[in-house]
Amino acid sequence: MGPHRKALRTTAVGAVSATLVAGCVLGLAPTAQAAGDVRFVDITGDGGTVLKANVVTPAGDDGTQRHPLLVLPTSWGFPQVEYLAQAQKLADLGYVVVSYNVRGFWQSGGEIDVAGPSDTADASKVIDWALANTPSDPRHIGMAGVSYGAGISLLTAAHDRRVKAVASLSGWADLIGSIYSGRTQHVQAAALLDGASLVTGRQSTETRQVFDDFYASNLAREQELIDWGKKRSPGTYVDQLNKNGAAVMLANAWGDTVFPPNQNADFYEKLTGPKRLEFRPGDHATAELPGLFGVPNDVWTDTERWFDHYLKGADNGIDREQPVELKSRSTGGYEGYPDWKSVAATERKIALGGTTTIHTNVDSGADGGIVFLSSILDQVAKLPPIAAIPLLPRRWAAVWQSEKYGSAQEIRGTATLHTTVTPTKESGTLVAYLYDVGPLGLGKLVSNAPYTFHGLTPGKPFGLDLDLFSTAYDVPAGHRLALVVDTVDPLYIEHNPSGAQLTFSSPADDPSYVSIPLRKQ
Repeated sequence: MGPHRKALRTTAVGAVSATLVAGCVLGLAPTAQAAGDVRFVDITGDGGTVLKANVVTPAGDDGTQRHPLLVLPTSWGFPQVEYLAQAQKLADLGYVVVSYNVRGFWQSGGEIDVAGPSDTADASKVIDWALANTPSDPRHIGMAGVSYGAGISLLTAAHDRRVKAVASLSGWADLIGSIYSGRTQHVQAAALLDGASLVTGRQSTETRQVFDDFYASNLAREQELIDWGKKRSPGTYVDQLNKNGAAVMLANAWGDTVFPPNQNADFYEKLTGPKRLEFRPGDHATAELPGLFGVPNDVWTDTERWFDHYLKGADNGIDREQPVELKSRSTGGYEGYPDWKSVAATERKIALGGTTTIHTNVDSGADGGIVFLSSILDQVAKLPPIAAIPLLPRRWAAVWQSEKYGSAQEIRGTATLHTTVTPTKESGTLVAYLYDVGPLGLGKLVSNAPYTFHGLTPGKPFGLDLDLFSTAYDVPAGHRLALVVDTVDPLYIEHNPSGAQLTFSSPADDPSYVSIPLRKQ
């Protein structure tokens, strides 16, 4: 077993354990609350596949009144009781709620299709069943879900015009842009998904092949991987989604290590119908998790308001609020904007002068953290990954720092690295990190992003423009910003040949810099 496979197996064990613990707790707590109020049913999905589902209807319903319908596909690796606490709340608000276990997981039949055509066809079959077997109103249908269920909901809304409103919670818009951004495999994220599905589901031959090619960095099948991912990306069908006119709410976390925020912000800008974008501190699905236990939760409260307005016509004001709502990682306060491009009012460039050469294949100590754990610590304790910037070994890390700032710098949006790189080998990987550096030299991670290249000419410079993952972070007065670049990070698979070096330069006619997006002060 190669080093990458060993690493991903280790990551998968922890990831699967966390998933199963959460799944078991979800499987117990909401069921106790919902006992006697829920009906468990079998629904025939695409191709005759049996989908395990549950139905919650408004209390006191006598079958003579039609109610808005909400369909909730489960998250990756979670059982069908995942949404019972929220389903009861929604039923109390007058909705018929049908939640079902997606194909290939737990007791549902079939094999995992990774939000492929069979999954969207299943969702339409669930809608068909609900209209035939519950007091649902065919004119008022919505879909929502967390993670996997979010992506399936968006994809279904693009293919089934009956869906009038969607709440995508910790979902994705670009599957390849999520786990293969910068042409770099996000190995810990993939191991989480792979490990959970091996324990709780049944992978199809195609799904297993995709994971194996991903881990093996099989460039011969790279285009097939990209095509496979495009078919499963809501962004591919944005024109259909706009034509169908569904009202779309997107809620994600700044530190999502499975579906980073950039691709959802880009997708949001392309939507032309009613839309809302929310970003909060945390990692994948951590902002929504308390609501799955029935705990009051901003994400689920806004989801209820979204459906109340767009499915029930409630005049609750959500359509008059600023459609882009951000919660800063530093202050915890909400900020409203008219659109994504207004988030950053100005940009400040940090010059990356001089010429710096680093050696590859060694982790300098600058890292993006650990999937889930690091961003959760940032969410609950404002403790992102930390590096001692003065102590980073310059043999393996390139470091540039700004001057001390006389006032707080409110970073909002997407920082961009522009530089010139000269490799000594035809392939390589680098990871850029932006740090908030305090007086003692300790740097708190603000953002990062990987980049991989293949097939270049050794010794020939090339220009690099790299978007770091979007964020909202306040750098205190008296601190600096530091850009660090190295070549190894446990979050990603690296492609640096033995003995390779990377040289970063700043030509006079094309100077290097990192552009910092700042909120208007």
